[in-house]
Amino acid sequence: MASAPLRRAPTMQNVIRRDKRGSMQSDDSALVRQIRETHTPGRSQIVDVKPILHVIDEIFHRSTVGTDGGILLGTHVDSLEDRTYSLSYDVLLQGLSYLIQKIYIEISCQSLAGADVHASTMELLMSLSNYSWEAKVVLTLAAFSVYYGEFWLVAQLCTTDPLAKPVAILKQLSDIIEHAASIKPQLEAIDNLIKAITKVTKLIVDYSDMVKLQSQYISEDTPPLSIAMAHIPAAAYWAIRAILACASHIAILTGGRYEYVASTTEVWELSSLAHKLNNIHEHLTTELENCRRYIVEKRYDEDYKNLIHLFRSLHLDNMKNLRALISHKDDIQPLVIGRSKVRFSLEVLRRKHVLLLITDLSLSYEEILILEHIHNDQQHRAEVEYEFVWLPVVDAALWDEAKRDRFEDLKSRMPWYAVHDPLIIEPPVIKFIRDYWHFDKKMIIVSLDPQGRVASENAFHMLWIWGNVAFPFSDERETALWNAESWRLELVVDAIDQEILKWIDAGKYICLFGSDDIEWIRKFTLRAKDVAIRADIPLELVYAGRSTATKEKLRKLNKTIDAENLSRTWSDYTSTWFFWSRLDSMRCSKAKHHKTVDDDPILREVMTLLSYDGSDQGWVMVWRGSAETVRANGHLTSSTLDDFETWRLAAADSGFVPELKNQLKQRHQPHHCTRLIIPGFGPDIPDRVVCTECGREMEKFFMFRCCTD
Repeated sequence: MASAPLRRAPTMQNVIRRDKRGSMQSDDSALVRQIRETHTPGRSQIVDVKPILHVIDEIFHRSTVGTDGGILLGTHVDSLEDRTYSLSYDVLLQGLSYLIQKIYIEISCQSLAGADVHASTMELLMSLSNYSWEAKVVLTLAAFSVYYGEFWLVAQLCTTDPLAKPVAILKQLSDIIEHAASIKPQLEAIDNLIKAITKVTKLIVDYSDMVKLQSQYISEDTPPLSIAMAHIPAAAYWAIRAILACASHIAILTGGRYEYVASTTEVWELSSLAHKLNNIHEHLTTELENCRRYIVEKRYDEDYKNLIHLFRSLHLDNMKNLRALISHKDDIQPLVIGRSKVRFSLEVLRRKHVLLLITDLSLSYEEILILEHIHNDQQHRAEVEYEFVWLPVVDAALWDEAKRDRFEDLKSRMPWYAVHDPLIIEPPVIKFIRDYWHFDKKMIIVSLDPQGRVASENAFHMLWIWGNVAFPFSDERETALWNAESWRLELVVDAIDQEILKWIDAGKYICLFGSDDIEWIRKFTLRAKDVAIRADIPLELVYAGRSTATKEKLRKLNKTIDAENLSRTWSDYTSTWFFWSRLDSMRCSKAKHHKTVDDDPILREVMTLLSYDGSDQGWVMVWRGSAETVRANGHLTSSTLDDFETWRLAAADSGFVPELKNQLKQRHQPHHCTRLIIPGFGPDIPDRVVCTECGREMEKFFMFRCCTD
């Protein structure tokens, strides 16, 4: 019986002609409709494609094109770790090897028969109709990798292996070694196309994973995933089509009917398909990023709502709330004590009062020093037990090495807990902190009780005013402290200057004054000392600086005052800074409790002192003991002291402080220019401020200052 005539192996010109009929065919609606009609999603076979992709990668990795002096080489390297068989793939691929072999035969037959590439692609899609899009492509790529791997295996071993040599002769591969250099452009074009196919395939798998793993955040039926998924069928089609094109070109090489100089046209044909797939990959990558951003936004929104729910709920301890704030990603040891660099889990905070120090990286060294003083004081109070935790708020998009160094520098100065990395504080937490705790650049200290409930959204001001006396740092405690408070010298200076507290006990007259005009300081202090001698009163002078003076200017003023023995000074800048910072905290704390200068005498005195400080005339405050006091701007006080002889007898009769107050009142002029400089912004800035001199509403201006001193 005569055998049927063998089909002639396709020539390169035939491959190009049949592929040209549709290789640049656009993904129009008709083509996409045809592709979709091959798919039967209701009866999809489930395939775990990840292990198969791993094996495919290994085959392509070991068969990359290379030549050495005309000798054709692969990248088979014996020293490479054999990753392929480190897992048991027999079980994973059970039931699929037959299908892969079947696709392999179809690819081989289509390549040798010179069939139309589009029609062959559609036939393959029809045969895989019950499989998901990613499975269609991965299984086809797996079959091709066997086809491609066999080609390279024989080509590489035919000169050394006695079995490979006769196989190469029958496959007509033996001459490839000799003419390796001439066909290298074609082989490299195939290699580049395979890389493009693999990239698109992996991206299709990524989309499949997103549908499976992120279904709680994104649906393939709604944008943006629905928009991206609409392109997957066409991407799968072009990937399979490119696989068949590669196989056809390899068939030419194994058919022995090629010319040894690869034509520009055939290389262009392969390159154009690679370009097509690279464009698809770029587009799908963009869509995938859109989907990922959407998922992140959804997850952030969920986390944000969860934070709101947690802080509105009751808990047995504070762990749920702290984990949601600090360790959402289950960081086992998110905390560190800055100075020791020892890491800790959140368990060290369980059922404790926690003060969250929330700042950006503009936190000043002065603020750290004051907090350290409060922290150290706590160690000596058995009844006061709480933990500081620093939560720095940073913008991850602007994070760089300089900011990392700044963070490490600040952290190294802290003897309390801090997060080991600011980037573990996620955007939903930062949004919650800004929205619910009103953080905006200025440090806030959120007080949490042992159950994780918010005792105070900002205990910063009560800490600044009363220190550990304010424990447990709740809003109720702050109200109680103000109800028991009065305008007294101990409130004004606190423990900034222990000498002042001794003078109070000794019944001395104490004069606090401030200005940055050294000439006025000289004249005032000399006049005040002279009046004290004539009035026969024990007067102590203390220079409190000016809140707007720079650190360098205050240093020079203190040096001059000390050298000329004009008055007592606070030699370190931190004391002067803290004096004014505490006064501003008093203002903010009163504003938090909706107090005004009309109904709160303490706030009235604080605002008056801040107004004097904001003007250029200096200020003076004279105390006798703790409560008897008088204050005025510096120029009025100086002129009143200049006329001391006119009211000397009255002072001796009614008392120095009461008579000074009476004289200042009589000499007060309606003409004045008072300024109040309030640092910061946001809720700490009152909508309305009245002048302490005349009671009229003050005009509001904005001041911007940059001072590196």
